[in-house]
Amino acid sequence: MPKSPVQNHLDPRLPLVVDTTKLPRQPGATRALKRVAPAPADLGLELIGVPEGSDLELDLELTSVSEGVYVSGRVRGSLTGECGRCLNEISESFDVAIAELFAYEDSTTEETTDEDEVGRMQGDLIDLEPAVRDAIVLTLPTNPLCRPDCPGLCPECGVHFDDLPADHSHEAADPRWAALRNLKETEE
Repeated sequence: MPKSPVQNHLDPRLPLVVDTTKLPRQPGATRALKRVAPAPADLGLELIGVPEGSDLELDLELTSVSEGVYVSGRVRGSLTGECGRCLNEISESFDVAIAELFAYEDSTTEETTDEDEVGRMQGDLIDLEPAVRDAIVLTLPTNPLCRPDCPGLCPECGVHFDDLPADHSHEAADPRWAALRNLKETEE
């Protein structure tokens, strides 16, 4: 039974939608794609991500293959977030590889793969957002650090360990011995 996926029509004006009309459908034909696009919303994890609307630099190559278009290259941009140990702000850049096949409509790939295994083209249009999202989010750390040796915060007072003296400590008194401590203080 042929698959009949429900497809939303892609808007070719969207920044991460690529029109392949000028790419011949002959295996081996290539076309370079260099573009700066605004980052979509929610591109990241809880503590770190790409700010919405910030620049994503796409440096890609589109290659015609027998079943569709193979997209490969690099995506670059900036990340912001907070350290998982000390909550300091993190700001750094990223550079990730992307490699994804987008199958032609009605190709044999459509019959031999699940709908979510391979990207699908809609006519001559490719939506790069899911592939870009996967490439970026899968490389992000779940517990980002401002630096590898970040000591974090003191669990008692909440001050960053870098801002505390080396001999910093908190007296942890057992309340069961409080009467003896009071007795000692009255003798002195």
